Parts: sequence; structure tokens; C-alpha cells
Amino acid sequence: MTAKLRCGWPVPFGRNSKLQVCELKQRRGVVPGLVTTFVGNNADSESCVRAKQKAAHELGFFSIQENQRAEISEREPLGLFAQYNIDCRIHVHF
Repeated sequence: MTAKLRCGWPVPFGRNSKLQVCELKQRRGVVPGLVTTFVGNNADSESCVRAKQKAAHELGFFSIQENQRAEISEREPLGLFAQYNIDCRIHVHF
């Protein structure tokens, strides 16, 4: 099986975002899901990933944070992408 990066529903992080997420939950019965995968120890990247997780939590998303060591093989993150591509709770993988 080849892993594919999957795009989810666009939910902008703006003034009306919380309202949009509430409407999505009420109308479709869907809680938006986000996975962030952080590989290594780059402080700038880590800050960006933390900000995405914080915004997701504030908006009421289901979210998962995957932290991986810098020495992992290329195959390991692809395995994570494949795993989350079949998880119906996940709509965006960053």
C-alpha cells in the first residue's frame, strides 16, 4: 500500500472558526480531526506544530500529536501517514 498525503476540510483559523466547527459538529455530526507529525528537534518547527495543536484544541478539534526522533527512516513517517489515512477521525495531517 502506498501512503498518500490527504487533504481535509478547510477550516480556517480566523474569527469565525469556532462557529464553523460548531456548525460542522451540529449539521454533520463530525468533529474535525488533526494529526501533526513532528520529526527531529528544530525549535521553529516545534513551535509551529505546537501552535497548530493549540488552535485545534481551542476550536474543539480531535487532535493527535506524533513526535518522532530525527534518526527515523523515511519509511516510518510514511507508515504513520498510511495509518492515519484510514482513520475516519482524521481529516488533516500536517
